[in-house]
Amino acid sequence: MAIDVPTQTDESETAPPRGSIWSALRPLVLRVHFYAGLLIAPLLLVAATSGLLYSLSFQAEKILYSDELTVPVGDRAVPLSAQVDAARKVRPDGTVTAVWPSYEDGATTRVLMTTPDVEEGRSLAVFVDPYTADVRGELTSYGSSGALPLRTWLDELHRDLHLGDLGRNYSEMAASWLWVVALGGLLLWLGRRRTAKRALFVPERGVKGRRRTLSWHGSVGLWAVTGLVLLSATGLTWSRYAGENIGAVQDQLGGATPTVSATLEGGAHDGHGSGQTGAHQGADVGVDRALAAARAAGIDGKLSVILPAEGSGYIVKETDTKFPVHLDSVAVDPKDGKVIDELRFADYPLLAKLTRFGIDAHTGVFLGLANQLALAALALALILLILWGYRMWWLRRPTKDRKLSAGRAIPRGAWRKVPITMLLPLAAVTAAIGWFVPMLGISLLVFLVADLAFAGVRRARARA
Repeated sequence: MAIDVPTQTDESETAPPRGSIWSALRPLVLRVHFYAGLLIAPLLLVAATSGLLYSLSFQAEKILYSDELTVPVGDRAVPLSAQVDAARKVRPDGTVTAVWPSYEDGATTRVLMTTPDVEEGRSLAVFVDPYTADVRGELTSYGSSGALPLRTWLDELHRDLHLGDLGRNYSEMAASWLWVVALGGLLLWLGRRRTAKRALFVPERGVKGRRRTLSWHGSVGLWAVTGLVLLSATGLTWSRYAGENIGAVQDQLGGATPTVSATLEGGAHDGHGSGQTGAHQGADVGVDRALAAARAAGIDGKLSVILPAEGSGYIVKETDTKFPVHLDSVAVDPKDGKVIDELRFADYPLLAKLTRFGIDAHTGVFLGLANQLALAALALALILLILWGYRMWWLRRPTKDRKLSAGRAIPRGAWRKVPITMLLPLAAVTAAIGWFVPMLGISLLVFLVADLAFAGVRRARARA
């Protein structure tokens, strides 16, 4: 479910029958859920807020950069090579690396370049009117989805708080714990006693105070839990530490993402080419013929044309990630315009397909606007769940003696209630998960050490 940070339970409403497996596990789940919600929730709140802004940035970019992205529809498009030449004239210091031809009426062509004033890992996108070859503007572009400055800034905020590798620890920590608190909250909500099944799915009516907050927290969390777990899983796939382990397992299972081979036989060509690429040396049929060859091979729609470097040919690939996806690609020999390799998305290993779907869904490009709205709804739900969780913690604080006191923690010793036959396998599974997801394992170990230290201090004070 999500972030519930209660302090004590109302046994008349929540306690399961004694002697059941759940009655033994529930105190432990509740304690883990409490500490995870209390200590990790701030990180999740930052991730959810930045993720909400990121999900809205797709539509914001269309408005903010409308001059660069759209043009009046003309009668006929000029050759793609002429559009590339127009971009080169305004940025003679740049080297063209790829071209995104206009894929619908009124859309500009995007010519991607490396330039001295654009940092590594990004490209300068020059936007060209496909009907007149007039340059409409230029912006920095990032990633395979072509994020422009607004979305790039929000993406970095969400990923690393603009702190680089150090900041990535925050997002990996949040993703590592999100599925734990979500599933823990789900178990607590499903295991709660209730008189009407309706209260499981929708908030209760006519209740007030903490019970009302818990009702909203639980029912909204129930609807959001699947999406939150998927966000956690897909977020971990490209994290620093867990991502490496996930990638290694995927490779061992034969699920690595394949790539089309554009390597030319015999290596580099002799002589100097037509100047179409600025990097490739040798005969070059040009970007128009390469694109025509790809389209003849069934590559069409929204495309990216990667221009040849030394020793390699053109790569023309589909980039339509909306369902059903169109992600086929071919390599074209620049010497004669023949297709030298092709890769169909249907031939991807199943794991590679699922990984692609998951990452695209996490980044909001899988289903277009529907995907972005779903991400926004999940982010908003997570924000509310966190705030409701802290409110429940606050409402259960002791107020008679200390009006500003905070809620009490869940009592220690919950693990002692778990039978040894269940505790040992649970400890082994936890250790394995902690090794595979290092940020989860390290932080959990820190929590345990700190908890033992505090307990020791309390015992020492009691003896004194």
